[in-house]
Amino acid sequence: MEEKEKKKNKKPKHQHPNDQTSKSTTSSDLAFKPSSEVKGLRFGGQFIVKSFTIRRARPLEFLRLLSLPPTLNLNHHQNQEKTNGKQPFPSTTAFLPTNFTILAHHAWHTLTLGLGTKKSKVVVFVFESENMKAAVDRVWPPEIPLGEVNRKLIRGQTGCEMARFKFRKGAITFYVYAVRRIGNMGFSFADDLRTILQSVVALNDFLDHTAMLALPNQRSINYSPPVAMVH
Repeated sequence: MEEKEKKKNKKPKHQHPNDQTSKSTTSSDLAFKPSSEVKGLRFGGQFIVKSFTIRRARPLEFLRLLSLPPTLNLNHHQNQEKTNGKQPFPSTTAFLPTNFTILAHHAWHTLTLGLGTKKSKVVVFVFESENMKAAVDRVWPPEIPLGEVNRKLIRGQTGCEMARFKFRKGAITFYVYAVRRIGNMGFSFADDLRTILQSVVALNDFLDHTAMLALPNQRSINYSPPVAMVH
């Protein structure tokens, strides 16, 4: 009897937020919510960070950030299209910290004697179709303050629902959103979404985002690129 009671009283193990992709990410697993209800970016008490800006990433920048090769081959229905010259993740839009944000984080951390956060945010949107991404890209600004992301990029997507994933990777916090129209079933780019989530989970913690945003395989700001030799 005592053994049975002990088993009942055992607390469930705490699940780390980065473990949320341990289960297979299929369209049926995604917890979609209307854009007005899904959680947005969080800032805690660091309100000054809301004025820091992020910019739209170019496709190769996003692949480098995830430490993926530029010739990434995904095993799903996009393969034939990619052989025709398309980039990987054709329905994905990502926003990275601007140079201003990177410098501002370091300045804020120094001025506050280490109390100010040095953590940056990367925001990724995986849309259910390339047409949806193209339509959104036409109206979204190429650069936006972090404080306006929730209102303009998330809440502003009326008629849409999203599934949110958050990963803390050292100096960078990743927010990944899967986006589809309300009423649609499934998620046609679930394979792309799964690859992105698994790639983020596999990344080492970013010790310094200044160097890491340029060279994801480097974990320190002190990295010096090799000098080219003239023969």
